[in-house]
Amino acid sequence: MVRATLPEPRQDGDASVERCIWRRRSVRSFRDRALTLEQLGQVLWAAQGVTGADARRAVPSAGALYPLELYVAVWKIISLAPGIYRYRPEGHQLLPVTSDHRRETLVDAVHGQEWIATAPAIVCIAAVFERTTMKYGSRGRGYVYMEAGHAAESLILQAVALDLAATVVGAFSDDGVARLLRLKPDETPLCLIPVGAP
Repeated sequence: MVRATLPEPRQDGDASVERCIWRRRSVRSFRDRALTLEQLGQVLWAAQGVTGADARRAVPSAGALYPLELYVAVWKIISLAPGIYRYRPEGHQLLPVTSDHRRETLVDAVHGQEWIATAPAIVCIAAVFERTTMKYGSRGRGYVYMEAGHAAESLILQAVALDLAATVVGAFSDDGVARLLRLKPDETPLCLIPVGAP
């Protein structure tokens, strides 16, 4: 596994926002088809990518503190070794975390939802709450949850625009997901989003 610089994200597409909202559905099975590095990069960019010279991100963040971290469990991406990666918005890169990952471990962590293992990639939105609560106190936790919702919806609508499907999964063991993805001690998994061809 090596660091991967993702293809430059597109800023114009063929699908309108309205069309993507209309077509969005929660999909719980995926075709056995690999994603391209461009597709994976585009959905990650939509959730947390840098969109301005001042390093501002694709979704709003209270105080521009950016408490979210994206991890990806990769099983079937063209030109990318399977493993766990962390998305680095600066530079639009995937940083390798570990090649040690097993689908059955993930299925256990999501309480037996076997369908999730059919996705070629699963994005985890995790949070470092302290980045926001240090400024906003306990109210900051709510701001982090709002930001995670913005990121999840942007990712899902981008997937639809690419003729892919994605669904938010909230039923999982925090400890199980954190172990599988090798999250840092101060990172809390908030949701999983499997992405693939419907």
